[in-house]
Amino acid sequence: MQVSEWGRRIGFLKKSLERCVLCPQMCCVDRTIDGKGFCRLGGGMVVNSALPHHGEEPPLSGRRGAGTIFFSSCNLKCVYCQNHQISHSPAGRPVSEEELAGIMLELQEMGCHNIEPVTPTPHLPGIMAALRIARERGLRLPLVFNCGGYEREKILRLVEGMVDIYLPDFKYGFVEAGRELSGASDYPRHALSALKEMVRQVGDTLEIEDGVARRGILVRHLVLPGMTDSSLAVLRAIREAVSPSVPLSLMAQYTPTPAVLGHPLLGRRVSRREYERVVNAAVEMGFEELYTQEVDERALTPDFARERPFNWEES
Repeated sequence: MQVSEWGRRIGFLKKSLERCVLCPQMCCVDRTIDGKGFCRLGGGMVVNSALPHHGEEPPLSGRRGAGTIFFSSCNLKCVYCQNHQISHSPAGRPVSEEELAGIMLELQEMGCHNIEPVTPTPHLPGIMAALRIARERGLRLPLVFNCGGYEREKILRLVEGMVDIYLPDFKYGFVEAGRELSGASDYPRHALSALKEMVRQVGDTLEIEDGVARRGILVRHLVLPGMTDSSLAVLRAIREAVSPSVPLSLMAQYTPTPAVLGHPLLGRRVSRREYERVVNAAVEMGFEELYTQEVDERALTPDFARERPFNWEES
């Protein structure tokens, strides 16, 4: 991409903060004067932590870890979120574009296989500006766009050529679930249109070199207890509207947080039977590349008050 075109797109993203429409929440508040919408963020970027992360899917973690940057807050508010300490709060360390570029380069120096901003959408103008600075200073790693799937197609078109790997969630197949559990009206429609745009940009597969992803897409779906019908609706939507070639990561790691312990569905772990029903359905539907997990009885909720939030990775 030409430097002038990159600058034009970043300028448009920054202009969007004056009447924020970066995500489907469409808050339309002026974040440049500290107006706060659904994400509760002002105009700057806020980072909680940055580290080599070894708990992602094998093509992303590789041997040396994904270069994961955890941003504060989110454009969703999932009541069960395992990252609720940071995703439900704008608290963290404010960083400038120059500082974020430096973080990206530090992760490269540490040997990470990629740069992976988590929940990037509310911070997108600054992230893309920092990426441009880092590229000019020698950043060679692919950028992984790790998001909740609740994205605007128009905004995604602005980052075409800047993002190498898309890592979206596709959380729900039913509108009601998105509205009640994540504060996202019409989640399936937006997730599907976003996924189509991502596939248009990077294809419907994951390109891997020496065991590490370099370009493409990987769609995550967390199987929730008591909601396998929603999971099957997600699988059908992807197969019918996109492609069975899309790699899927079907996750069994759901762990109830204190906020949902009394919930009639979410207050327990997903059962092996529920998880296997979803995996078997994906196989029967003809999905060609699946990443699966064991149904694990350990508590897998990270603790972002710790220096190493994902302490079980070392156990």
